[in-house]
This record gives sequence, C-alpha cells and structure tokens, in this order.
Amino acid sequence: YRQVETERLMLKVLNGSQADVVLDYYIRNRNYLSPWEPYRAEGFYTLETQAMSLEMDLTAIERGEMLRYWVFKKASDELIGTVSLTNIIRGVFKSCYLGYKLSEEHAGQNYMTEAIQKIVEIAFNDLKLHRIEANIMPHNHASISVATKMGFISEGISKKYLKINGKWEDHHRFVLINDEIE
Repeated sequence: YRQVETERLMLKVLNGSQADVVLDYYIRNRNYLSPWEPYRAEGFYTLETQAMSLEMDLTAIERGEMLRYWVFKKASDELIGTVSLTNIIRGVFKSCYLGYKLSEEHAGQNYMTEAIQKIVEIAFNDLKLHRIEANIMPHNHASISVATKMGFISEGISKKYLKINGKWEDHHRFVLINDEIE
C-alpha cells in the first residue's frame, strides 16, 4: 500500500527523506490547522522533527498498527493533506481511528472525500477491518460534513475527549461499520 491513486490524487506513504515537503505543508497551513490540532511547540516545525515523525509512522505502518497517506494532487504533485488510520486493533475488535487534514486552499473541493473513500476501501477490503471511528469537535462543521457525506453515523459526544490546541475538547464520535464482514 505504499502508493495508491484516485481520480485526482496520489496517496503516498513517505519516509524521513521526504520531511522537507511535510514541513513545508505544516508551515503553509500552521494557522489554519492550529484550532484542530494538538498544541505545536516551535520544535515541531523543524526538518528533524518531521523526519523522525515520518520514520516513526513508517515503523508503525510496517507493524500494521497504522496507515498514513500524504495526499498529493496529481496535476501539480503538490502536498495538500494527509489521511490516516491509527490505533489499528485486530482480534475481535477489528477497529481503527480515521484522521484527516487538508490545506486551507484546497478545502471545499472534495479532495478529502476522495482520499477518505480510498482509505476506507483499503481498511474494509484489504485490512478487513469492521469499524472506523472519526472523532470531530462539534464546531468543526467542514470535517463533520465530510464524515457524514461518507456515511459515518454519530454515536454521540465524548466529553473532554482530546487535548486540542492546549484545551480539552468535546468530540462527536462518528463511526462507519463494514457490514460486508458481518
């Protein structure tokens, strides 16, 4: 699964040698992403940190614990976001968490929907997972719109679920079930 494509996108697993494009993405989108992400100290915005993070992701991918794709536009080969399945649990649970983020200038153009469709297909058909959970802050309307468009159903609110930008935030718990393996 190192590289897959959709109509308009290339989804790629990256390694530490590609930290420069990831760092550039985070710097370009720093203000836009900050309300939705954990607090990022200055050290986050360094080549060394991004290289180390990519290598840690690669190790987790090789262990089958996660799958992270960096999303590139085919037309320009520009990095515009990332989509991931994390905390992949096997056994009787067969579950994971979906995470995604897109650059500000590419929001509202269905790029993330396209990327999520592909990673859900891989999660259900190839990884044989039963459940994908996406946790989204109630005021993140764009992200909720993407999840519901993809067929995710709200299971309710988890109070003070994740520490985002320095504050414990409530999150809607959205779930997509793979009915095919039941």
